[in-house]
Amino acid sequence: MGTFDGKVALVTGAGSGMGRLTSVCLAEQGARVVALDIDLDSAAETVRQAAARGGTATAMRCDVRRYDDICAARDAALKMYGQIDICVSFAGGCPARVLGDNAPGTSFKDWKIETLDWGVEVNFRAPLYMAHAVIGHMMQRRTGVLIQIGSIDGQTGSGAVDYSAEKSGLMFGLTKSLALYGAPYGVRANCVSPGPVLTRPAMANMHTLLGRAAEPQEVVDLVLYLCSDKAAFITGANYMIDGGRSCGAVEK
Repeated sequence: MGTFDGKVALVTGAGSGMGRLTSVCLAEQGARVVALDIDLDSAAETVRQAAARGGTATAMRCDVRRYDDICAARDAALKMYGQIDICVSFAGGCPARVLGDNAPGTSFKDWKIETLDWGVEVNFRAPLYMAHAVIGHMMQRRTGVLIQIGSIDGQTGSGAVDYSAEKSGLMFGLTKSLALYGAPYGVRANCVSPGPVLTRPAMANMHTLLGRAAEPQEVVDLVLYLCSDKAAFITGANYMIDGGRSCGAVEK
């Protein structure tokens, strides 16, 4: 028996990085995964990797900036599987880096307003949209798990003013409010907030008290735990997984 046998999971940002790894691991452990990404080919590769490990997954294109795309994904999952038990919102990223608006010598004051808009839409509004789209179904079934992905920058602040603010909103306001709202119906909400993770080589240059960056699997294992019934008494919590970087006594 797999940990997630009989469960159905929606994962955004499933076409790459930790979103892909989470999708593959959920499928490997018995979940039927709907892998959502704006790049359908990347999501399809996630499905292939899940199948190679004996899992079941379906790829679907979804632009998480569009509520109608999110609702279409939700409705397709319900049509295929009849339920949604887990929703993990991995889609996101530091806007200036993702959009190439971070030329040397530039900073927050120089970034285009389109860059700031993208960050708000993808890093904050999209997880809010996802929760809004699925929580009614979860409440009706009196079970469900919502996982947000924060960041150390949401805890400590950073020069990426927009990104830090967006992640902080997920980690505290959204996660706690969803937990309060969902608890009477058996719906849990938690957040996982990584420090440096080796999804990009540059992350190895960020110092931590433990002297290294996290392996992606370490972060994904925490996500999987919070999705599982072993975490049935955990809701409204933000879990830092940052090697102690947020303690403050770390070389910058």
